[in-house]
Amino acid sequence: MQNKLNTTMLTDFYELTMSNGYFAKNMQDQIAYFDMFFRKVPDGGGFAIAAGLEQLIECLTDLRFSGDDIDYLRSKKLFSEEFLEYLRDFEFSCDIWAIPEGTPVFPGEPLLTVRGPVIQSQFIETIMLLQINHQSLIATKANRIVRAAKGRGVMEFGTRRAQGASGAIYGARASYIGGCVGTACAIADRDYHVPAIGTMAHSWIQMFPSEYEAFRAYAETYPNNCTLLVDTYNTLQSGVPNAIRVFQELDPPVKGIRIDSGDITYLSKKARAMLDEAGFPDASIVVSNSFDEYLIRDVLNQGACIDSFGVGERLITSRSEPVFGGVYKLVAVERDGEILPKIKISDNVEKITNPGFKKVYRLYDKTSNKALADVIALHDEEEPSGESYEIFDPQFVWKKKTLTNFYTRNLQVPIFEKGKLVYQSPSISGIRDYCKAEIDTLWDEVLRFENPHTYYVDLTKKLWNLKTEMIESYKK
Repeated sequence: MQNKLNTTMLTDFYELTMSNGYFAKNMQDQIAYFDMFFRKVPDGGGFAIAAGLEQLIECLTDLRFSGDDIDYLRSKKLFSEEFLEYLRDFEFSCDIWAIPEGTPVFPGEPLLTVRGPVIQSQFIETIMLLQINHQSLIATKANRIVRAAKGRGVMEFGTRRAQGASGAIYGARASYIGGCVGTACAIADRDYHVPAIGTMAHSWIQMFPSEYEAFRAYAETYPNNCTLLVDTYNTLQSGVPNAIRVFQELDPPVKGIRIDSGDITYLSKKARAMLDEAGFPDASIVVSNSFDEYLIRDVLNQGACIDSFGVGERLITSRSEPVFGGVYKLVAVERDGEILPKIKISDNVEKITNPGFKKVYRLYDKTSNKALADVIALHDEEEPSGESYEIFDPQFVWKKKTLTNFYTRNLQVPIFEKGKLVYQSPSISGIRDYCKAEIDTLWDEVLRFENPHTYYVDLTKKLWNLKTEMIESYKK
């Protein structure tokens, strides 16, 4: 890894004004609990994919205020000198639990829980939401596109259309977690081991006197990566025939063509027939050109002959829904060793928070290993177990379902203990494999693009009663 930018000051300004206020009121050591969660799955999908934890860890392990940071804050003439000295000696000491990267997750459940002195636990809100929201969004979109491809490789080609350098780099990383086979972004390969993939642009062909000469030069230079871009001039009249001519003359061990424009279904069918007739049934056909999950599904349903897809702007920007919408809310405070739950109440029901220090469990069927439901429980409750467990429909609480023959997994794992990192991030390929395995535990009904089945995310009776009592108490 290269030297990283210290992101301590990459924060909303009100985190600093609140921190200064807590310090002024001698509240800096007050222990607070916060949950990070999201309210809605992007694109109306059935689930999202957690991502970005490794980059959040990097930010938190580098959390310190430089002399320049202190000078800047002093120049605002808002902060006391005592508070600035506190920041100068700042040392992160929070506990953090998180759902690992690559896990399918659902609205309302805590992706991360933070416990620590309120200045610290409040201050990290912005960087946490930035890292987790962005990569979870792109990993979720990537997985939708990968599933639409039905086993065909999907390559992330969006670097030049991303929103800035970090959007390109971290977007490539998140895309790989979501199931892409590689990226066009070289730095994502160098720094995060996401396989870099690429061959040529139209300019390569235009630089040579003829298309044939351009193809031959490339095949001679890269015989083991010989995918030729055939739509610079005329895909079927010159591009594919010239590619076939080069394949016949040089017989590179790896052969393929890429189509980047036109009617992809029609052109891929015709190109496949031409390649097969010429004796190259194993030559691959790669396509690119503003694809998303719906267009991929459509061309495959139309019988397009495609082996892999390059997907750019609609993936790297999650163009159809470019905001993940994760939030960070206070859920409890500690006083004299007692955990006191806190709740935010709103006229918008979906914005009412689940109070208290909590855990998240996933219940799996012992026979099929399919995920049955998630259960949010208070921290001091035992995990769901026994011969049966009753859960309620997340939309219609009067509808209940009894689960039997299940086993339970605590989704959150410790990340920091009193500011010390206790978690080893898996390799990027390990996260990707884990993600695929976890998605395989979801029922097909949850995987639908349109009107997916609503997965059960239930509150334990104890948590439900606490939430109801707190809401009622604020009505008085």
